[in-house]
Amino acid sequence: MKQFFVTGISTDVGKTITSAVLVEALQADYWKPVQTGEDSDSETISNLISNTKTVIHKSSYSLKAPISPHAAAALEGVYIDHNKIHEPKTDNHMVIEGAGGVLVPLNDSDTLLDIIMPTYHVVVVVKHYLGSINHSLLTIKWLLLKGYDVAILFNGEPNAASEDIITKITGVPVLGRIGHEDTLTKEVVKKYAEQLRPALMAW
Repeated sequence: MKQFFVTGISTDVGKTITSAVLVEALQADYWKPVQTGEDSDSETISNLISNTKTVIHKSSYSLKAPISPHAAAALEGVYIDHNKIHEPKTDNHMVIEGAGGVLVPLNDSDTLLDIIMPTYHVVVVVKHYLGSINHSLLTIKWLLLKGYDVAILFNGEPNAASEDIITKITGVPVLGRIGHEDTLTKEVVKKYAEQLRPALMAW
């Protein structure tokens, strides 16, 4: 069974909708190791998927403030120990959603990168904005240097100039795109799940 780690080039680029689509496409389990903010991504996933096979696993750390994990933990007097973040046991595929980007700090020395296992397939969600090319290249290059298997999933309106240069420089495959949607529903997630399933299974 495969484990897919979903990260993004920044915040609010579409990691949770991407995770929902991947979960639905594979009828995979879902796990958010570190949750920050009152709005639960696990609950959002539950509300967006249609299949009955998926198990949504409890976060290792759930913090109230919608800020970086290290800062949210400090507000609650909590220390995030990455050695205490254990992947749930399952016989199913697993979609794992990160918090922010790969170098978001968990504490004074560890980042999200420290909980991405070498066997994970890392999906980098790219959304276009001024500066997104640089953020994309930095994220993907760092992951490649660390030896991860990486693919891109574009989210939102297309930008051919940005997409061409990102894929040319990094050389990583593109799984597909989730287009701009005014409303996110189970039907929308199912539509993209069907589109992306062949690429995910082949990866």
